[in-house]
Amino acid sequence: MRHAIQWLRSLVFIVQMYLMLPIVGFLGMPLVWIKRDNAFKVIHFYCHWVRWTASWMIGLKSEIRGEVPTGEVLIAAKHQSFFDILLLASVLPRLKFIYKSQLKWAPVINIYAIYTNSVPVNRGKRGAAIKQMVAAVKEGQKAPGQLVIFPQGTRVAAGVKKPYKVGMGALYKETGQAVVPASTNVGVFWKRHGIMRHPGLAVVEFHSPIEPGLELDAFMERVEEVVETGSDALMAEAGLKVVE
Repeated sequence: MRHAIQWLRSLVFIVQMYLMLPIVGFLGMPLVWIKRDNAFKVIHFYCHWVRWTASWMIGLKSEIRGEVPTGEVLIAAKHQSFFDILLLASVLPRLKFIYKSQLKWAPVINIYAIYTNSVPVNRGKRGAAIKQMVAAVKEGQKAPGQLVIFPQGTRVAAGVKKPYKVGMGALYKETGQAVVPASTNVGVFWKRHGIMRHPGLAVVEFHSPIEPGLELDAFMERVEEVVETGSDALMAEAGLKVVE
């Protein structure tokens, strides 16, 4: 019975969350047309709305740990579900994302992606995709902000290991910017697929920046070690036994 009630609460939460997305997005458009930077305020409002409703509708609290980056940096973030995106977007003052070009057809998401200088990337051959990503990021460097990259390239279920893609390292080398690793345990409570959302404490943790200057292999090893070790610790804290 308890499981069935939590599933029903999860369903209601998901429905209202996705209903609020176009409502907040479209109601916020006049503010964005008045001043471009208001796009960040609209995004922050929506993300805080989801965090707040999650806390009392499904018992999923959320917390940000570490120093939130505010300058021009790259953020290498663990990605386990939609909720870690919302946690990042709720606190980063001028967030930008590298996102699949297919999302250009998602009206609300695409509008705000444009106004926040996010970077669309076509999926294809790895070499071509990396060149496109580096070029697009360099073109947008004049607009300051925190560019979020998911170095594994996709959502990865809690406790599952997946290699890191070299595109993260290419951006680190080509932009000359510091990289802030970010760990999470969100996937323990909010799975990649399905309706059920579990109660608990979802955390995104920012770590100390990796400054420019490392060789590519050393950087890739360092960022993976920090993000994965931090995420394993957070998942263990949440009660998930992480298999090495």
